[in-house]
Amino acid sequence: MKSLRILMFSTFYPPYSFGGDAVGVHRMACALVARGHDVTVVHDEDAFLSLGGAEPGKTTNNDGVKTIGLRSRFGMVSNLLTQQTGRPVVHGAQIRRIVTDGRYDIIWHNNASLVGGPGILGLGDGLRIYEAHEHWLVCPTHVLWRYNKELCDSRECIRCVLNHRRPPQLWRYTGLIGRMLDQVDLVIAKSEFSREKHREFGLRQNMETLPYFLPDIDLGQAEQPSPHNRPYFLFVGRLEKIKGLQDVFPAFDKYPDADLLILGDGDYSDQLKKLAAGNERIKFLGRKTLDELNAYYRGALGLIVPSVCYETFGIILIEAFRLGTPVIARRLGPFPEIVEKANGGVLFETEPELINAMTALQSDPALRKVQANAARAAFLDHWHETPVLTAFGAAFARAAHQKGDTQLARALDGGAFENGAGA
Repeated sequence: MKSLRILMFSTFYPPYSFGGDAVGVHRMACALVARGHDVTVVHDEDAFLSLGGAEPGKTTNNDGVKTIGLRSRFGMVSNLLTQQTGRPVVHGAQIRRIVTDGRYDIIWHNNASLVGGPGILGLGDGLRIYEAHEHWLVCPTHVLWRYNKELCDSRECIRCVLNHRRPPQLWRYTGLIGRMLDQVDLVIAKSEFSREKHREFGLRQNMETLPYFLPDIDLGQAEQPSPHNRPYFLFVGRLEKIKGLQDVFPAFDKYPDADLLILGDGDYSDQLKKLAAGNERIKFLGRKTLDELNAYYRGALGLIVPSVCYETFGIILIEAFRLGTPVIARRLGPFPEIVEKANGGVLFETEPELINAMTALQSDPALRKVQANAARAAFLDHWHETPVLTAFGAAFARAAHQKGDTQLARALDGGAFENGAGA
């Protein structure tokens, strides 16, 4: 089977990254390399550093993914030019050279906001993909969080971006994104909810829903001692206001039977600690290694996911499901479709509903076991690496057929994303 040449663009990519979308891109790149394909990722180091990221120490990349980190002596100015023009002003020549010289079968864009903007979406002769990890295609702030304080239900973009302390992007009013997306062969949403939001906010191109995935994990150590000496519920993620953690604290003032363990950090950390002061059962534990994180998932009564903004997916839900941990998620965004598909948890809107959900999981071990088993089974059926890669391969094959690239379509129909070049 043919080894495909795949070029991926992503504003952020580990170790020059902050959150889950870059991890998802990395995970996909590694999965494709493991299937025998040649994968190159182009990302923007300046974007990470300009937004407050620390220069990573020396790292050894043994995963087989080739990376090209864009960096210029202009730093933040380079990013500002891209943000303002929608095009890779500083790195344009280098990007065009990479695309042309590589003769790639697939050119795969992931959150292209600062790595080149919409201006790079039409480059190259390969199958062109855009995967919407955020709502950047329809929202200058990426998150549909109006005035930095509420869910967005109508376009008031200029006032909103000024409130977010970002310069307005006048190119968004020229139809540039639509014209460039017309040259893309497949546009991917991460959930049905996100697909509908893109449509609601004016995206006219069709989107296909393809979720995130995780590789399976060995559950043989599931009976290990709990990492915490009291029953606990878990929060995992960046400590930002839009993640809604502040709404959970009052419930724990009224719920003395379990602790709340918080894994992660972020720019809202200090404010959250002030809000939680006085409740010794709310504990901030910072970042953890993957093995430590898995241990906390295993020992938790449940994972609480209280985001108040419109997420595109919610990787932490399937991280919990993979380890058989039930989820208590806000009835918002894509969470209902994920939780209801899994039958692996419950949804809440109000503080009493949150307390009732915690009480049920803690007081009824049989209920928790049913939800835990359902969560694990749903993970294997819907969000494990094998079925998700199969779905990606089928979607790419349909797009290749429509484009008229019969050679690529034949490789994808033959299982290139399932078994790879070595099959």
